[in-house]
Amino acid sequence: MKLKDKVVLITGGTSGIGFEAARLFRDEGAHVVVIGTNPARLTSAASELGGDVLAIRADLRHPADIDAAIKETIAKFGRIDIVYANAGAATAAPFDEVTSEQIDEQFALNFKGLFFTVQKAAPYLSAGSSIVVTTSFLNEVGAPGLSILSATKAAVRSLVRSLGAELAPRGIRVNAVSPGPIATPFHGKLGLSAEQVEEAASGLQASVPLKRLGQASEVAKAALFLASDDASYVTGAELVVDGGLTQI
Repeated sequence: MKLKDKVVLITGGTSGIGFEAARLFRDEGAHVVVIGTNPARLTSAASELGGDVLAIRADLRHPADIDAAIKETIAKFGRIDIVYANAGAATAAPFDEVTSEQIDEQFALNFKGLFFTVQKAAPYLSAGSSIVVTTSFLNEVGAPGLSILSATKAAVRSLVRSLGAELAPRGIRVNAVSPGPIATPFHGKLGLSAEQVEEAASGLQASVPLKRLGQASEVAKAALFLASDDASYVTGAELVVDGGLTQI
């Protein structure tokens, strides 16, 4: 077991990539904490994961919620070994229709929420601990209608290098996993109709060299590598899981 007895905190851990990571990390021996905002999904995730999983409701746009989630985690497990900062959200909008509120909302979760999750967990991490964040293929390519989401992910990619440099003296690694087009519910949260989502997915699939959408479990396996001691000499890096979309 690659994560035997490790305490893993996963944001956005009730669906999609985050939930698949929670399941995989549990199977690899970890004590898993999942954070989300939807009570029904939290209850479902806790039930499906079973064991000593801790499911916490927290809105990462509010630092006080992050403080409370960290406090609850420490109260149960006494430490944190791995942070997988995966939560994210987006609103699709053409350039000329983007509002100030849309920018604030996406940066509040995708960047600020991620930053403070790492900052507030860091005091409880020891040498050998690992931080993994989710970026996106969008930090490498342009996508009409997704300018703000892309910008948040590019900011997070830069942050991985800066935090990697700051935490390296403590023996803490910081890396990113960068998913390409993945078959998850996230695409349905962009404010698009089902037809628009299907059209976008078809277009992306055609442009992927492997000619298919990725699966959440494939991204989870990449996150597991970065979180585990298999990547003990890897920090500041971004592991791309996109079927070759940004690489070929």
